[in-house]
Amino acid sequence: MPMRLVLASNNAKKLAELRALLAGLPVVLAAQRELGVAEADEPHATFVENALAKARHAAAAGGGAAIADDSGLVVDALGGEPGVVSAHWAPLPADAAQAAGGDREALRRAQDTANNTQLLLRLADAEDRRAAFVSTIVALRHAGDPEPLIATGRWPGEILRAPRGEGGFGYDPLLWIPSLGASVAELDAATKNRVSHRAQAMARMKALLADAWRLG
Repeated sequence: MPMRLVLASNNAKKLAELRALLAGLPVVLAAQRELGVAEADEPHATFVENALAKARHAAAAGGGAAIADDSGLVVDALGGEPGVVSAHWAPLPADAAQAAGGDREALRRAQDTANNTQLLLRLADAEDRRAAFVSTIVALRHAGDPEPLIATGRWPGEILRAPRGEGGFGYDPLLWIPSLGASVAELDAATKNRVSHRAQAMARMKALLADAWRLG
């Protein structure tokens, strides 16, 4: 019987991405919202600490195994910002919530726009535009698991001076991958799921799950 893994996220696109990346393992990935689990606080300064906090919260509330991804954009010229606050880095316009009309995805898109606008402003005069998407994934068998599985991935690129592409989410339209000659938002899902920061981290996590949890 497949193992149920509660995903400590309510991001529909992240859920779809991680489901694709976990294909081949005997697991069923369930978003925490499907189980009535509220989002966890993320008070820490590092990806690994926040991922562990989210996984513990989801495991405790869901009563079983959980997996969490904490990821974001780190920009060299900004000393690693936006880092762990990547998703909510920029302030939203005062009327954003009203304009979204209760639609979570619409509000998320408004936040993405605000974040990307702020990034371009902060880097307006910067010559060094090196950056990377970073992902840390943590899996727990239960909330008190003394042996969390931890996997990381890093996808380097450069920040463009204007968005390119319509796919993906977050900062995808602004991160240019020189080796692929495209922004992340211009990549098809199959390519992204093969080479992204999250794909790298999940490949390592799948190996850990197969070895430590005997899944495979």
